This record gives sequence, C-alpha cells and structure tokens, in this order.
Amino acid sequence: MSMEELIIGRTEAVYFYEVDGRGPCWAFEGEKKLIGWFRGYLLCVIADQRNGKNTFNVYDLKNRLIAHSLVVKEVSHMLCEWGNIILIMSDKTTLSIGEKDMESKLDMLFKKNLYTVAINIVQSQQADAAATAEVLRKYGDHLYGKQDYDEAMAQYIHTIGHLEPSFVIQKFLDAQRIYNLTNYLEKLHEKGLASKDHTTLLLNCYTKSKDVEKLDMFIKSEEGAGEHKFDVETAIRVCRAAGYHEHAMFVAKKAGKHEWYLKILLEDLDRFQEALQYISSLEPSQAGVTMKEYGKILVDHRPSETIKILLRLCTEEGESSKGATSNGTYLSMLPSPVDFLNIFVHHPRSLMEFLEKYTSKVKDSPAQVEIHNTLLELYLSNDLYFPSISQENGGDPLGARTRVPYLSRARSKEKLDAEGDADTHKIKDRLERHAKGLRLLKSAWPSDLENPVYDVDLAIILCEMNAFKEGLLFLYEKMMLYKDVISCYMQAHDHEGLIACCKRLGDSTKGGDPSLWGDLLKYFGELGEDCSTEVKEVLTYIEKDDILPPVIVIQTLSKNPCLTLSVVKDYIARKLDQESKLIEEDRQSIDKYQEETLVMKKEIQDLRTNARIFQLSKCTACTFTLDLPAVHFMCMHSFHLRCLGDNEKECPECAPEYRAVLDMKRSLEHNAKDQDRFFQQVKSSKNGFSVIAEYFGKGIVSKTSNGSSDTLRSGTSSMNGF
Repeated sequence: MSMEELIIGRTEAVYFYEVDGRGPCWAFEGEKKLIGWFRGYLLCVIADQRNGKNTFNVYDLKNRLIAHSLVVKEVSHMLCEWGNIILIMSDKTTLSIGEKDMESKLDMLFKKNLYTVAINIVQSQQADAAATAEVLRKYGDHLYGKQDYDEAMAQYIHTIGHLEPSFVIQKFLDAQRIYNLTNYLEKLHEKGLASKDHTTLLLNCYTKSKDVEKLDMFIKSEEGAGEHKFDVETAIRVCRAAGYHEHAMFVAKKAGKHEWYLKILLEDLDRFQEALQYISSLEPSQAGVTMKEYGKILVDHRPSETIKILLRLCTEEGESSKGATSNGTYLSMLPSPVDFLNIFVHHPRSLMEFLEKYTSKVKDSPAQVEIHNTLLELYLSNDLYFPSISQENGGDPLGARTRVPYLSRARSKEKLDAEGDADTHKIKDRLERHAKGLRLLKSAWPSDLENPVYDVDLAIILCEMNAFKEGLLFLYEKMMLYKDVISCYMQAHDHEGLIACCKRLGDSTKGGDPSLWGDLLKYFGELGEDCSTEVKEVLTYIEKDDILPPVIVIQTLSKNPCLTLSVVKDYIARKLDQESKLIEEDRQSIDKYQEETLVMKKEIQDLRTNARIFQLSKCTACTFTLDLPAVHFMCMHSFHLRCLGDNEKECPECAPEYRAVLDMKRSLEHNAKDQDRFFQQVKSSKNGFSVIAEYFGKGIVSKTSNGSSDTLRSGTSSMNGF
C-alpha cells in the first residue's frame, strides 16, 4: 500500500481506493471495527455477529493468507508503534503483538508444507540470495520426495550459483531421470558455472540419449571464438570417445585447438589429405609445431605432400611480404630442416628427397653443416631399406611353412628371379647414392675454402664404415694425408692406381711428397708376389729424383723372394756408371786443387824469401803517373799515398774479396759451435755423410776446440746410415 491509497472497511469487504479511482477489494465478511496497515499487512478487528466475539486478523494480501488471527475483547484503539501492533481494549488493558523473525516464519511454513508461501515471503522481504536458495532447495527436496521430479528440478535450477551442483546431480544420476539432469546441466553452463566434470556429464547425457539436435545446439550455437561456456578440451575428449568426431572437430577448429583437430583427423578418421590441407592453412609457426608432432603419421601415408609443406615452411616460398628483409636474417627466422629430421625416422628415402630439394633451393642455410652430414649418412649407407616385422619374418608365418612341405619348382624359380632383381636394384641404388655422396663431398669442399661445409671426421668414419673408397681417397687427398691415400690403394691391391697416385702426389715440383715412392717400394718389397713391371716403373722415379740410395733399394727389394736380380740389373748398372763418373770428376777436382795448392805454397814461400819488384808506373786508383810518396802492396797493386787516405794497410782493390773470405770463415766457425744446426742438416740431407765431409773440407771441425770436436764426432757417430 502506498501513501496515496485509502482503505475502507465495510461489512461485505475491504475496499482500496487510489487517486484514479477504486482499486482492488478483498471479501472479508463481518463488521469491521478497526482497520490498519503495518509493514505490508492489513490489520482488521472484525466483529462476529453470530457469537458476539471480536477477532483480530493480520492479512498478508500479497501471499493471500491470514498471517495471524486472535480472538480479543472489545478494542477501542489500534496503534502501530515501536515495531509492534498495540491494541487498547475498552477495559483499559493493552495487547502488544510483534512480528516473528524470518526464520521462525519459514520454520512454521515448512512444517505446514507451505513452501510456495515461504518462497513468496522470502522474495517479498527482499532476503539475500542464499536464504532464498535455501528455501528453494527445501521446496525442491519436498517435491523430489513426492516424486514430482520435473517441478523439483525447476526449483533446483533456481538455486544455481548458491547450491552445490553435486547435491542436485547426485539425485538425478538415474538413467530414467536423464532428461532432468540434462536440463539442470544446460542451465549450469548457460550461467557459466560449469566445471570440466559438468561438461563431461552433459555431453555424456547427450550422447547416451542420442540427442544429436541438442548436441548440435550446445556445441555449434556459440557466437564468436573464445566465448564458449564450457571447457573446450573436455568437450572434445567426450565427443571423440563417444564417436561424435565431427562435433569434436568443430569445437577444436573453432577454439583453435589445432593439435586436437589433427589428432582426430589422423588417428580416428584417417583423413590424411584433409589434415595436410588444414596444416597448410595455419600460420607458419603453428604449422611447424603441428608438423613436428604429426609428421611421422603424414610421412607414412602422404610423403610427397608432406615434403611440399615442409619445404614451404623452411624456404621463402609464398612469403613475398618478407622481401624487404635481408636474406640471411629471414632464413634465421625460418624453421630449420634439422628440426623435422625425427619425423623421417622410418623413411630415409623421403628424408633424402626432402633435404635434396631444400639444398637446391637454399644455398646458405645456417644449418648447412648438419644437413650435409645427414645427406652424407644417407648417401653412403649400404642399405636404406627398413623391413617391417612381417617382412623380417619372411612374410610367411611359421604355421604356413609347416603346413606346406615344399614349393613347386616354378614357384622357386620365380622367387629366385625376384630376389635377383631385388639385389640388382639394391646394388644400382647404392651406386647411385655413392655417386651423389662423392659429388657432395667435392662440392661442399671447394678449393677456395680451408674447411668443408660438413664434419670431416664424420665423413671419414662414414666412408670407412661403408667401404666407400672414392670418398676416402678424396678426403685424404684434400687433407694432404698422402700416405693414407696410398694406404687405401695398398689395401685394395690396386697396383695401377697406386702408381698413378704416386705420380700425382709424389711430384715435388707440384708440392707433392717424393717419399711416397719409398713407401711404394717398401710395399712391393714386402708383397710376396711377382711385381717386376711395377718395381721397374717405381725405380725409374726413384732414380729420377734420387730419392733413395741404391743400398737401401736393394735391401728393401731383397725381402721379396719373387723378385729376381734382372729387375734391378739395369738400375744398378746405371747407378754404378753414375757413381763412377762422379768418382772420376772428384778425382780430377782433387788433382786440380792439389796443383793449385802447390802453386799457392810456392808463391807464399817466394814472398817470404825473395824480393818483389814493383814495376807499375801508374796509380791503380787514379791511373795517373805514379810519383812519390807511393805505397806498393804484395798483391802487385800500387797507389799514391794521397789516394789511399787513412787506410794504408790493405789494398783497396783486394780488400772486399779478402773481407768476404774472412766473413765466411767467421760464419763457419760460428756454425761449428751450433751443434743443433749441424745435426738438423745431417738429418734433413739425403746424404748425411756429404754434410760431414763438407764440414771437414771447410776446416770447421778441425778448427774447433777439442770439446766441440769430440761432441761433433760423437754426434756424427750416433747417426744411422753414415
């Protein structure tokens, strides 16, 4: 009642009047002695003419009930003060009536099963939501006890947000009440209060009741991505487990759960082509992640298409927007092929194809070394065939072999032919891959690079493991390991290739190692078979560069019992003739030096004992007529004293030559004291004895002290072969 309403009580009813006219009326029989209004309640003192008693009634008009009724004496006044209703009787007595608290009211209503009234009271009193929910719960429990499940659920739905959902769900888990449970769970999701378990339960309700229409509405009615009122992953798992793959895919795609979408396509539906198309539509970063996870399955069933996608991810194809970025910077931002190697673990041929196409498109990849290492391993492997379990068992179970006692001849012949064709194909394939491997070894180590664009140690190991001779020879030669190169030929007993290799690598004029011919001669000497032709050719080059002394050559070849003297006959004859000529030349030189020595000694004696006559008439320096004072030297040069200046003790003409001789002598005497240099010259010389003879010939050893001389002699005697 508002302040603008008027209440009139008449015998037949109570009338309400508003400003605009008469309002509602309430038919309360009896004479109205007093009328009042208190906190939304209509107060009436009614006289009952039948028994002459007065009744005080408190009407709750909103809920249409009598809140309180009391037989009273004759009332003279009715007041509403201090939160109570005060009745003043005619006999001057008073009666105070107070309103009960909410809890007491509700308890009384619950006992009388007046739950609807209790709800209305709570709502009219604007009680808090928790109190209202508690009343609704009790009402729902009451209806549930009466097996009125639909109405009970209607009350429970109003308690969402205040009542624990598990309390309601537990009551309706029976399969016969799945409709009510579904309704409750739907409301729970609409208000955004559902957990993962609630989503799982709701979807299970849909799938068990096969209500596809509601399932579609629940999953596909969401507007806009990211606005789902349920847990996405839970919905996907439940739909997938129940066989509703399309619904699970819809949720995954809309929520951006690419991993789930692809997992359903590949593991449940085997729709590989659609999965590849979906990956192609993703952002490069996300596509790379999904390829790492599902690449193995895709390579198993769609290798060519998978390789195309990987190439697009790892190269600049279709990325015209990146044109402004420098090539090196952009390549470092792209995924590396090395990141996807593991998806080809059972498909090495597909991996080889992928890496070959990548290297043909990208020339300066940051992972170039790793890529080349992987390609080398694929190229040089003897076999790239990985059989399955059934193939490893011969494709025929044991029981089948025991049941068939023998194969027909025709069947055996076909099998042998097939095996022969397979072996031929394998050999051809291996040769082709080895050729590719050799090309890669050479192209990735150009002459202008000090180090190759692959791991040299790994390449050598791969070549040795797979007996790839050509690759080993190339690597050893590039690393200048010439002795290892000829060792490969020796192990293969390739005499022709061995000699050709020494011709190429043993030429000192081209930076080769002439000592290889010595190793080659030693090899033939220890071979134990007839190799006369090869030995003669080797001796030709040894003789040409004078690599080994004849004695060493004969000692080396004497170890091979299959070689005869005729092999070295011509070589020995030529060496003896050469040595004879050298001896004759040395003898002539000795005679010449002896004659010159005698002439020098005679001249010295003559200078000491006889006078010299100087007959020059001109100065050697200025060529003018010689006059006094003049200076004459024993070398028969004469000078004006003024032409000599301050140097009167040596001839200006002969002094430079004399000084050069003195400097050479001092240098030789100094070198005589440098023992390390002497021994180094002996070791590095082809003929160490000639070095010692040269030292004695120049008088270096004889001019040193006894200690130094003894040291040189002891050092010389310790050298082998001299």
